Amino acid sequence: MTFDVVSIASFNADLVARVARPIARGETLKASAFEIAPGGKGSNAAVAAVRQGARVALVARIGDDDFGRIGSDLWRAEGIDTTHVDIAAGETSGVAQILVYDDGDNSIAVYAGATSGLTVRHAQAARAMLAACRVVMATCEVPIAVTLEAFRIAGAAGATTLLNPAPARPLPDDLLAMTDVLTPNETELMALAAAAGDASADAAAQTLIGRGARNVLVTRGADGCVLHRPDFEPLAQRGLCMSVVDTIGAGDTFTGALAAALARGEPLQDAMRCANAAAGLSVTGRGAIGGMPTLEQVRAQLTP
Repeated sequence: MTFDVVSIASFNADLVARVARPIARGETLKASAFEIAPGGKGSNAAVAAVRQGARVALVARIGDDDFGRIGSDLWRAEGIDTTHVDIAAGETSGVAQILVYDDGDNSIAVYAGATSGLTVRHAQAARAMLAACRVVMATCEVPIAVTLEAFRIAGAAGATTLLNPAPARPLPDDLLAMTDVLTPNETELMALAAAAGDASADAAAQTLIGRGARNVLVTRGADGCVLHRPDFEPLAQRGLCMSVVDTIGAGDTFTGALAAALARGEPLQDAMRCANAAAGLSVTGRGAIGGMPTLEQVRAQLTP
């Protein structure tokens, strides 16, 4: 089977506590709710892409534990192919400890677990699948070496490569040169470009383009997104006015919806509109995937 989108995926079990506000160092604050839910940026983006109508497969690694089975159950339910998901005996799956505040914002601490064992050989084992797909997406929650190899294989076959550089870390120029669309948020953009505090977002984006990234699409939360390209003025897309339940997974929804739209053959300018709408709708539900919309919901949102 040929897939539209392949995600080089992290998976975490999200341990989500809801508190009124950020907790000060040394402080204990009573939580109003707690839940365990599937998460991980790569897994979340894969779910978002499926809900946008894409045929999706994973290259991933999880532990042989209860948290890993949460991921397996989710992927089965969503119709995501797991042929190249490695179940690591004796290892624990990733965990994200998440605090969600009353205003919908959040703080997250992530332990990678079995995801940290993804290597070049996992990408090579999925060579045929990567070479036949339309879009390959990855995040910085997986080791850079496996993303480099996956992008090399996919790019050589003509697939589009999409990198969400979260959490931000230094990126080698050879990875940027293999990236068709880089999707940082504003904070990640400045960190990746090592920009001075008074630098503009456009200057920071052009720095990354100068290092090899073909397009830099900056997400701006409620303010929408801005596309930066060589030799063009920045192209802004306004955010949607939504009633926010929480913002967990909004960036992942953007990534997955963007990948699905590009896999459908939509121009990048149109794909960013779909991704922007999908991310906006996602904040109206609880957790990373609770509010992820369908393609029909996104199209209805975009219809005048």
